[in-house]
Amino acid sequence: MHDAPGDDPRRYGRAAFLGVVATGLTSLLWAKPAWNLLARPLENSLPASLFPNGWRIYTVASTMPRFDPATWRLTIDGLVDRPVTLDYARLRALPRAEQVSDFHCVTGWSVKHVRWAGVRFHDLLAAAGPHADATALTFTSAEKPYVDTLSLRQAGLADALLAYEMDGLPLKREHGAPVRVVIPEMYGYKNVKWVERITVTASPEPGYWEQRGYDQDAWVGSSNGF
Repeated sequence: MHDAPGDDPRRYGRAAFLGVVATGLTSLLWAKPAWNLLARPLENSLPASLFPNGWRIYTVASTMPRFDPATWRLTIDGLVDRPVTLDYARLRALPRAEQVSDFHCVTGWSVKHVRWAGVRFHDLLAAAGPHADATALTFTSAEKPYVDTLSLRQAGLADALLAYEMDGLPLKREHGAPVRVVIPEMYGYKNVKWVERITVTASPEPGYWEQRGYDQDAWVGSSNGF
């Protein structure tokens, strides 16, 4: 999953979402009219049964981004000595990190023992040289208008990384190909998919779901009303 009071019908809370799930409206394929009223950003959700191991795929745009290895680039800019642009091959040539960790969605479901491979953020940022006054990273997704942020301290956690493989295979489109954020200590909406830009900033800014009422520091088990 890449909520706040107001008139925007897309702004909904966790309680409302869980209420819908409780009544069985877990997909537009099953109950599109009712779901449209409550969760336009999840129009592209698909039933969990369509994805192995209990994954549910949420999107905020009308289609998922497509990955072309020949043209894809990752930009690292902002408060850095040297802005960097990496193609897919250069990204994969950086020091590789592997881990097994659990994934938790704020809506209440989890996937256990996911095998990830990718690049730790300190290795990813080394060539760019973040400035001394930098404290945060903004991740821009190719799925517009999705963005989210982590503090540098959060991105420096031992099991935080920019992943390009899941369960031994390159990321699939629905899981954020070619790269996504993985930070197991935080709920899924902080694990930005389809990352195309990382901007080093002076302070964290509210991301897509924080602007709609979710907590900025999305610690599993101790945020968003848990």
